[in-house]
Amino acid sequence: MADEGTGDAQGNGQDFAPQVGIITQYVKDLSFENPNAPAVYQWQGQPQIDVQFNFGSTKVAEDVYEVVLKAEIKAVSASQTAFQVELTYGTLFALRNVPEEQLQPFLFAEAPRLIFPFVRRIVADAVRDGGFPPLMLEPIDFTALYLAQLQQQEQGGTFEVQGEA
Repeated sequence: MADEGTGDAQGNGQDFAPQVGIITQYVKDLSFENPNAPAVYQWQGQPQIDVQFNFGSTKVAEDVYEVVLKAEIKAVSASQTAFQVELTYGTLFALRNVPEEQLQPFLFAEAPRLIFPFVRRIVADAVRDGGFPPLMLEPIDFTALYLAQLQQQEQGGTFEVQGEA
């Protein structure tokens, strides 16, 4: 017979173990611009591609947090824009019994890591649908970005998570 005083699981639906789940994922905003079509398809050479990321989190209900990952990509060739993509992608996470000291690392490091593959696919599809080869974004170390921002905050800066790829 198991000792009822041990372990994290409790009877009567009371469970104190940390639980994380994705409620839903969604595109909040998506913009693809191809301002120089059709001439852009005659340009020679590879464009310079600038990729910027920004992400944040908001508590929207008891044990529910929205994590938003924003990607801005601009491809420039011969000082003219080949294409530009802006994507704001949101995810609702249900977080129960997550210790307070683990909440911020999850929301600003692990959650963006979990949703990045979906952002990557949407960007690749948008660029391909715009008549260009799919843009496959390189993986991002969100934990390193989070730790760098923590270090900056400890040195008197503000906590604002942004990244470049």
